[in-house]
Amino acid sequence: MCANYGLDPRFSDQELVEEADDELMEGIRAWARRNADETVRPTGRLLRNLNPILVPSESRTPQLEEAWWGFLVDGRPSRFPSINTRSERLQERPGSLRGRAIVPATRWFEMQKPSKAWHEFGLDGALFGMAAVTQRGRAEDGSWFTCYSIVMQPAPPRLAGIHNRMPVLLPAAFAQDWLDGAATRELMDEALLASADVTRWVQSASMTAAP
Repeated sequence: MCANYGLDPRFSDQELVEEADDELMEGIRAWARRNADETVRPTGRLLRNLNPILVPSESRTPQLEEAWWGFLVDGRPSRFPSINTRSERLQERPGSLRGRAIVPATRWFEMQKPSKAWHEFGLDGALFGMAAVTQRGRAEDGSWFTCYSIVMQPAPPRLAGIHNRMPVLLPAAFAQDWLDGAATRELMDEALLASADVTRWVQSASMTAAP
């Protein structure tokens, strides 16, 4: 389960999507600067921390949007876990792939059990994209938001000893396919294959305190 992640404005690599332009990348950096050193956490009823995601656009250049992490149902955060969605569920029910996004990040955090030790995962400071599914949701005050859920997959053996799940990481060459492809099981299958190329570079490090 990915319940928090980070977006450092000092990221060293801009290979997020091949179609990214300078304005989009600067938008990501600007958000990261405003929220420097803040761990990105699920959005709540009281703390409306809207987070940057990349969504499709008619121009085929992804559009940056600030979105609600977790789904809203009947004006409230869903009672079922919705900040993450299993890749296996999307393979079985590809209709849930109708809305998709890419979540920019430079690291994510997981707690190892039973030791309760925290670990940080990343690509040596590089910016990367996590696959997400989206849907529209209405808050209690009537405001509408794009809501997102990060897609999780089984972790490879070298990382599974720390945590058995990890985000689906998208290489830049597959980013547009993820955003614009048809909502089919084949799309999820292809995303998992593409993610394997990025996952092999993931590094982990133990942390002295919770994020």
